[in-house]
Amino acid sequence: MDQRIIDLYDDFTHGGMSRRSFLDKLAALAGSTAAAAALLPILQNNYAMAQVVQENDPRITAQTVDIPGAQGLEGYLVKPKDASGKLPAVLVIHENRGLNPHIRDVTRRMATEGFLALGLDYLSPMGGTPADEDKGREMIGQLKQPDVIAYGKAAVAYLKAHSEGNGKVGAIGFCWGGAAVNNLATNEPDLSAGVAYYGGQPKAEDVPKIRAALMLHYGGLDDRINAGIPAYEAALKQAGKTYELYVYEGANHAFNNDTNAARYDKDAADLAWSRTVDFLKKHLA
Repeated sequence: MDQRIIDLYDDFTHGGMSRRSFLDKLAALAGSTAAAAALLPILQNNYAMAQVVQENDPRITAQTVDIPGAQGLEGYLVKPKDASGKLPAVLVIHENRGLNPHIRDVTRRMATEGFLALGLDYLSPMGGTPADEDKGREMIGQLKQPDVIAYGKAAVAYLKAHSEGNGKVGAIGFCWGGAAVNNLATNEPDLSAGVAYYGGQPKAEDVPKIRAALMLHYGGLDDRINAGIPAYEAALKQAGKTYELYVYEGANHAFNNDTNAARYDKDAADLAWSRTVDFLKKHLA
């Protein structure tokens, strides 16, 4: 697909334009309104694909749980069914659409890797993640940054104190959630490890407050997010922080999202996932 079309969609999904403007520009790039309509299903997420680990997979158990510390805050807690001993815990932070079927699936994948995994719904205090993605993005835009941090801290405290956890907590986030991981790391000393997929970077002056080991994944074609890499990496080095940074050449923003045909990159996603699992097991043991 023409990279200009993928970049246009990225701009739209991150609040850069209205849906009407996006559709008009897409039609111009595609050559016609009909061609644009044919491209839309490829650009948009197809949640029928969000079942890498089925909800009824015999290896796991899952439930919705209330998270103390913030009114109405809920999460999707998934754990291995036959685990022996205490489990390392991982907070899974969604993209800017909320806790959608894809991120719930990612949470189940984390559980099959041996983690106590919590997919937190940051929109639950506002009524929960809606099925309409445009509405979800609109609701995400209404969240205040202090609340985002407070919800993350509440989830870390919940996992740290969980009777089946080993007391160590990591976080993994994608897009909006990647930025949330970076910002949580600057505000939560109890976070042991953080993995940010193509997430916006925190302020350089906040980096010295980070205690967690970090793994940072970026798509090589993601100019919007990648513009912040040099300053972030310089601050991490200057502060002597533990981190690993990977750029996947030829991959787009959201390359891990296998429900999005236009941007998913299987090779990059598989490599990043294997690195992520090994990293979290190392730092949460």
